[in-house]
Amino acid sequence: MTKYILIGTGEHARVLADAMRACGLALSAVASPDVPVPGGLLSGLPHLASDEEVLAIGPDGILLVNGIGSIARPHKRRAAYEKFRSAGFRFASVVHPSAVIASYVEIESGAQIMAGAVVQTGARIGGDALLNTGALVDHDCRIGEHVHIAPGACLSGNVSVGNSSHIGIGASVIQGKTIGADVIVAAGAVVISDIPDGATVAGVPARAIQRCA
Repeated sequence: MTKYILIGTGEHARVLADAMRACGLALSAVASPDVPVPGGLLSGLPHLASDEEVLAIGPDGILLVNGIGSIARPHKRRAAYEKFRSAGFRFASVVHPSAVIASYVEIESGAQIMAGAVVQTGARIGGDALLNTGALVDHDCRIGEHVHIAPGACLSGNVSVGNSSHIGIGASVIQGKTIGADVIVAAGAVVISDIPDGATVAGVPARAIQRCA
């Protein structure tokens, strides 16, 4: 029997635990330096206090679930995913039962699609990508690895989002646009042109802004 171990105990981890419960998937343990909140979804589960304890178990019969959240740049989330993958572990994809997934959608290892999200036909969701609550991804979009599409964001058809980019809450991207890697699209922005790697954009229409040091 496959054992599921959740990495993290924070807000996103708890949302994932609830999604897994809705899917009928039972967690076997939680791994984090932080102890789960007493009385919450994660309380009472066996607690692994470090990555080393997970590594010591070994990857056989284990699927990890990446519960580390991604507010902007997903450094910690990506680092955990890559660390365990390099040690031979596999990550489970989690798709909430209320998400709408069309035919001919490719969902790679470790991707997470949360409640109320919609993914239309021909889309590809990269490994460890997170489509958060109510995100809309239309036909033939290409979502890279470790991307976070925040709650309520909307991507029209044939949009490409590069690895480790963040599309903020309520942002919109018109059809056919390319967003590079390591991009931040601010909350509520409207993207009407291609965005190069590493840019931070905000506003309507979205324009490059200076990052704070």
